[in-house]
Amino acid sequence: MAEREELLKEISDAIISCKKDNVLEAVNKARGDLEASDIIENGLAAGMNEVGMKFERGKLFLPHVMMAAEAMTDAVKTLEEDMPQESRGKPLGVVINGTVEGDVHDIGKSIVSTMLQASGFEVYDIGRDVPAQDFIDKIKEHNADVVGISALMTTTLQGQKDIIELLKEAGMRDDTVVMVGGAPATQAWADKIGADIYAENASIAVNKTKEKLGASK
Repeated sequence: MAEREELLKEISDAIISCKKDNVLEAVNKARGDLEASDIIENGLAAGMNEVGMKFERGKLFLPHVMMAAEAMTDAVKTLEEDMPQESRGKPLGVVINGTVEGDVHDIGKSIVSTMLQASGFEVYDIGRDVPAQDFIDKIKEHNADVVGISALMTTTLQGQKDIIELLKEAGMRDDTVVMVGGAPATQAWADKIGADIYAENASIAVNKTKEKLGASK
């Protein structure tokens, strides 16, 4: 158990270093001993969450976050060949993920997109400052199972509720899992507007989405 924890910490620390070579080296070191899913969820994702928190605190900057995300993506590609054949090329679900209109913050949302993709979901990240109707159109276009709606300002939080109302009007609410997140969002807010998932961070987003869709971890 101690060796597992050490290997995972080495991977997590490598992601936090934002150096791709360090990440790939740590991942390759762990490949023979740990399951690919364990490496992704408890090594790479854990490190990426820490990167996100350091960014929010001003201890890391956008270029560092992008380098860490790129390193994680490459590491996941390396791990794909270790995964069972049936788990490759067969997404756990289709996710539309974006930040509401009027809000130009997207780093947390981008980390969620990266981690969902790394965990086996087909993800369409539609960016930031996205009009509510565009969310609906993209859900239809890709026949999505889940929509992730990020809002990072109190003034834009209402946009999450607006999208849920549009889903109801379009007769799509029952077929779409709605996940909300962002600094001003809370579980109480999610309950109030009728969202299915409140995700405080990217790891929780992945785990709750899997749970909601009935996917095995």
